Amino acid sequence: MVIVAGLLIVQRLWLTALAMVASSVSGNIVVELVKLHVARPRPDIVTHLVTVTHMSFPSGHSANSAIVYLTLAGLASQVTQDRATRAYMLVVAILMVGAIGCSRVYLGVHWPSDVLAGWSFGTLWALAWWLATARARQAIGGERHAFGTPPTDPAAS
Repeated sequence: MVIVAGLLIVQRLWLTALAMVASSVSGNIVVELVKLHVARPRPDIVTHLVTVTHMSFPSGHSANSAIVYLTLAGLASQVTQDRATRAYMLVVAILMVGAIGCSRVYLGVHWPSDVLAGWSFGTLWALAWWLATARARQAIGGERHAFGTPPTDPAAS
C-alpha cells in the first residue's frame, strides 16, 4: 500500500492516494475492534501451520486484502480510461483476495465463516470508499489523470 500510495503521489493523484491510505488504515482499525468485541477463538480442529495470536472473527487477512486490493482496483478504475485495464485490475484484485482468504482456511487458522465475514466487510468497505472518492472527485472538478483521460462519469465505471 505504501508503494502504491507513493506512485499515486508521484503521479499527482492526491485524492486517490489519500483515499487509498485512509481506507486501509480505517478499515484495519474497524476489523481489530470487531475482533476484540466478538472474541471468537480460532479453530483447533487441525494443527495450525502458522503461529497466530489474535482472535478469529473476522479474518483480518481476508478483510484487509479485500480493503486494499479492491479499493485500489476501484480507485484506479476512476482514473484509468482503458476498459481492458480496468477489468484486468479488478480480476487480479478478486483473485488475490480469494486466494488470501482460502489460504487462511487451508492453514487452519480461520473458520470459513471468518473468511466470508472478512471478505464481506472488506468488499463493502472498498465500495463505500470507491463511491465517496468518486463523489469527492466530482465535487472538486476532477483530478489530474496520469493514466489517460478519465471516464466521463467516474461513478459509472
